[in-house]
Amino acid sequence: MADARAEIGIFGGSGFYAFLDQVTEVKVDTPYGAPSDRIALAELSGKRVAFLPRHGKGHEIPPHKINYRANLWALRSLGVTRVLSPCAAGSLSPAVKPGDFVVVDQFVDRTRGRVDTYYDGPIVTHVSCAEPFCPELRSLAVSVTRSLGINCHDRGTSVVISGPRFSSVAESRWFSKAGWEVINMTLYPEVVLARELELCYASIALITDYDAGLEGDPSVPHVRTRDVLGVLKSNTERVKAMLHGLVGQVPTARGCECGSALKFARLD
Repeated sequence: MADARAEIGIFGGSGFYAFLDQVTEVKVDTPYGAPSDRIALAELSGKRVAFLPRHGKGHEIPPHKINYRANLWALRSLGVTRVLSPCAAGSLSPAVKPGDFVVVDQFVDRTRGRVDTYYDGPIVTHVSCAEPFCPELRSLAVSVTRSLGINCHDRGTSVVISGPRFSSVAESRWFSKAGWEVINMTLYPEVVLARELELCYASIALITDYDAGLEGDPSVPHVRTRDVLGVLKSNTERVKAMLHGLVGQVPTARGCECGSALKFARLD
């Protein structure tokens, strides 16, 4: 199809399964199997956008079963060079409150057994993840989010756990004492796979809860699924408004180095 192309890819996380109007849906096959769902294509703010709910439209795919390689490969095969990744996340810090947005700048991987590279050989590839998120997209995301009157943290480290269970109190305390601000189940390996494909990638976390509570404050409840869904539902329109504004601000040409992430990653 001539119109089955896009510049910007958007992943929909928990509670966020549709975004675009007047879409064309396409089924994309990849060498890594099927992506989470059909991909919705449409024009937004003069740009072609591809939307993919990472858990599927019916939220039938848990975080540890998502085919992350297929999802990123499918977007790139449509021409996508930038990926915006809003997600639900828990807070590990009293300063980061439910309803806040966090534009993540670092991650810590605590997942187990996930396939997290396209390069299993024979081309040995060591991609740098020192600065894994696109600085251009991050800056725009912070600016747009704050312009909407949303409390937005311009940086934060996300620890990524396998799920689908939530943390124990001891685990949550450990993560918090390490100085990490956010906890999530899907950021890894999505972010590093985007890096390996030389895609710009930005993660915007919507804070839904305080994980397993806050140490020393018994009034803060442990995270419960129904409470998370309530916060997601009440913030869906804010997420959509942020994405609409952000897509409109993304420049045509990339002014970052994400497109050359493999330049020094291979042995000669």
